[in-house]
Amino acid sequence: MAANKKILMLPGDGIGVEVMSEVRRLIDWMDKRRSVTFDVTQDLVGGAAYEAHGEAITDKTMDVAVNSDAVLFGAVGGPQWDSVGYDVRPEAGLLRLRKDMDLFANLRPAICFDALAEASSLKRQFVAGLDILIVRELTGGVYFGEPRGIENLPDGQRRGVNTQVYTTDEIRRVCRVAFDLAAKRGNRVCSVEKNNVMESGVLWREEASWIGENEYPSADLSHMLADNCAMQLVRTPKQFDVIVTDNLFGDMLSDVASMLTGSLGMLPSASLGPADDSGRRHAMYEPVHGSAPDIAGQGKANPLAMIQSYAMMLRYSFDMGEDADLVEQAVRNVLDSGKRTGDIMQDGMELLSCQQMGEAVTAELDELAA
Repeated sequence: MAANKKILMLPGDGIGVEVMSEVRRLIDWMDKRRSVTFDVTQDLVGGAAYEAHGEAITDKTMDVAVNSDAVLFGAVGGPQWDSVGYDVRPEAGLLRLRKDMDLFANLRPAICFDALAEASSLKRQFVAGLDILIVRELTGGVYFGEPRGIENLPDGQRRGVNTQVYTTDEIRRVCRVAFDLAAKRGNRVCSVEKNNVMESGVLWREEASWIGENEYPSADLSHMLADNCAMQLVRTPKQFDVIVTDNLFGDMLSDVASMLTGSLGMLPSASLGPADDSGRRHAMYEPVHGSAPDIAGQGKANPLAMIQSYAMMLRYSFDMGEDADLVEQAVRNVLDSGKRTGDIMQDGMELLSCQQMGEAVTAELDELAA
């Protein structure tokens, strides 16, 4: 690499700190064994930032994020911050990163490793070989729409309001990402919304259809209502290739898909912004799981989703497909050898701590690179 790439690490709260430590282990390994060197900066986000600065992410940290080549994000939140103001709650830091960096496309792969097919909540025949990619619109919809808030009514009641809103451009750009990715897979896209009861769903279906018909005519485009999609994911999940959907439904459906793979602790994600003239995109990589305060600090966290998010960073931000393949193969080999963290533990397997799992992946990298 001609120049070191800048990475901002934001471990956050709870198990985010633990799983990020194992990614740092891999970064150090890459530096020593593959001559892949990154300039790494680490900072606070979420509850940790609130405790230090009174806000979930500072302007200074945001400036570093915007000027980094990629952001690695752990997890935020915990019960100790349940009573803080809405605008400074830990999750506000994550939402600001997504919004200010315009990370409109969230890629959430749901892959069932063969070694974990028995750990899924479904029978092996339904999940063995599963490989779904959910593309979630991330900067629009009900999480950001206006008006929003809680208001007092004249009769003494209160009313909470959130607005589901999308524009043509917001829908088309995320659909383009889904079609582009599908072209490298099975070339099948399922667009998901609720056009039967929501006008925003009507628009979503019309715009997704326009993109498919006019820009990707060779792709196989289908449409599905969000509630039916949730049912189909646990009925016959292998019918899907790429699913593209809005912010709210993508949030829920990706969690449903996670249980097909065995655990939330196995799911990575990438959030990508629009490409500039040079092809560079703002990008953030994070595990789908949350901060898991019930097991934080106990060494029980599964670092594999965070490690696979790092592999996605290598692939999507730095075009280092060979190195990404190496990391993903190391994860696969470790699982094939019977090593497990508690969330994916099975009879007869070897239970590892978070740190031990990170060490096992690094040891496997040594074997693969030998």
